[in-house]
Amino acid sequence: MKQPADRRDLVERLQKEILSLQGMRTPLDGNPKRFGLGPVESAFPNGIFPTGTVHEFISQEASDAAATSGFMAGLLGKMMQQGGACLWISMQRTLFPPALKMFGVEPDRIIFIDLTNEQDLLWCVEEALKCDALTAVVGELKEVSLTASRRLQLAVEQSRVTGLLHRYNPRRINTLACAARWRVTSIPSELEEGMPGVGFPRWNVELLKVRNGEPGSWQLEWAAGKFQILRMSAEQFKKNLRQVG
Repeated sequence: MKQPADRRDLVERLQKEILSLQGMRTPLDGNPKRFGLGPVESAFPNGIFPTGTVHEFISQEASDAAATSGFMAGLLGKMMQQGGACLWISMQRTLFPPALKMFGVEPDRIIFIDLTNEQDLLWCVEEALKCDALTAVVGELKEVSLTASRRLQLAVEQSRVTGLLHRYNPRRINTLACAARWRVTSIPSELEEGMPGVGFPRWNVELLKVRNGEPGSWQLEWAAGKFQILRMSAEQFKKNLRQVG
């Protein structure tokens, strides 16, 4: 009876080693950081949002780019709860730094680097990802080759820094060596009864590709300093039913 148990242990160890080689490593202290993303986190291996790796975000319209920046800010707020610093590197920054406080990020913990050349931007992102004193690096750029993305992934495998690449209106969506590819779009917010304003930010969050995980689509809201799931798409609901069955 012991042999099957030993075989399961061996398979689990091999799975963890493979995930580790692909950048999906467990935290050094053994305690995974929870982002409050609910079923979105469940789409990743072991049900854990992967840090210490590179995530790719695709935006086609200016409104989508703004929604993506807000969603990334929410992720940064969770990553930087215990302090740390982040580099935000771009060529045409449109972000209003004080707005980061809404997502739990103190603007003075973000170092903004504005460049005029995309090659310089990619080099700067790669060098920043090698710095283990940082918590995260955000790079706003259009084009990234597979070879360049492999260099970025190798950098974070050593430093354990999390990279967020935001590609706004790229010429083509090519294969990259990233843990996940996201698409975030805004959806209408809802006002609380009797309250003025525009409501809390809401997004449709699509996980287009995820290494060793399950792609899906969800609707989220940022309220009271955390992510809240609004509802699943019909496709994701059916998929979850199949998994339960």
